[in-house]
Amino acid sequence: MAEFLLIHGSCHGAWCWRDVLPELARLGHSARAIDLPSHGVDQTSIKDVTLDLYRDAILAAIDAPVVLVGHSMAGFPIAAAAEKAPEKIARLVNLCAYAPFSGYSLVEMRKLAKRQPLLDAIEKSADGLSWTPIVSKARETFYHDCSDEVVAFAQAHLTPQAILPQATKLELGANYNSVAKSYIRCADDRTIPPEFQTEMAARFATEDRHEMQTSHSPFFADPKGLAHLLDKIARAG
Repeated sequence: MAEFLLIHGSCHGAWCWRDVLPELARLGHSARAIDLPSHGVDQTSIKDVTLDLYRDAILAAIDAPVVLVGHSMAGFPIAAAAEKAPEKIARLVNLCAYAPFSGYSLVEMRKLAKRQPLLDAIEKSADGLSWTPIVSKARETFYHDCSDEVVAFAQAHLTPQAILPQATKLELGANYNSVAKSYIRCADDRTIPPEFQTEMAARFATEDRHEMQTSHSPFFADPKGLAHLLDKIARAG
C-alpha cells in the first residue's frame, strides 16, 4: 500500500482533508496531511512565508518516498519539493492544481488563463502581504457542490494567504522531470477554469490524466471518490 502526504491549497490547512484521510485508510493506505507555514494551526508570520519555506516544510514531513498530493496552489511547493529531493517522492499528484511551467510564478500562470473567476472572490490585505476569500462568495467559488456543514466548517477555518510564495518564479529541471506525475482535473471548478486545467494537464501522459465531476473542493464534495481515484493512481505505479 502507498504512503500519501496531502498538501492543501491557498487559505486552507490540513483540516480540509478530514474526510479523505479515513477513506484512504479504509483502502489500506497510510495517509497524512500537514499545515504549510502560516496555515491551519501553524503560527509562522505571513511576512516570513516563502515558497522555499513551503517546500522545506513538505520535505521535513517525509521520511520514506510518498505519493505527494497537492491541491490548487500546492502544485508549486510540491514541484519545488520534487526538484530539491526527487528521491523522497514516488509520484506527484496535482489535484485541480497549478502544475508549474518552469520559470513562471503562480501569479504569472494564473494570468495565462482566459478567465479569472477567483479575482472577484478575494480581497488583499491593507499591507499588501496577503489575501483572503470574501466570505459571502466562498460557497459559490470553492464549495458550491458541498453541504451546508462543510461550508460552515471551511469558513471557520480559512486563513489569509501569503502573496510572496505565489509571486515567486520556480525553475524546474532534471530532478522534477524524473518524478512520475498525475493530474486530476475538476470539471465543475469555479476557481481554476477547467479549460486551463486541461491545458496544464496536456503535458502529462494520457494515462496520467484523470477527471472528477466536482467543484474546486473534491475533498469535501466527493471524498470517497477522490480516495478511490488516488488509490487507482497509486496502484498503477
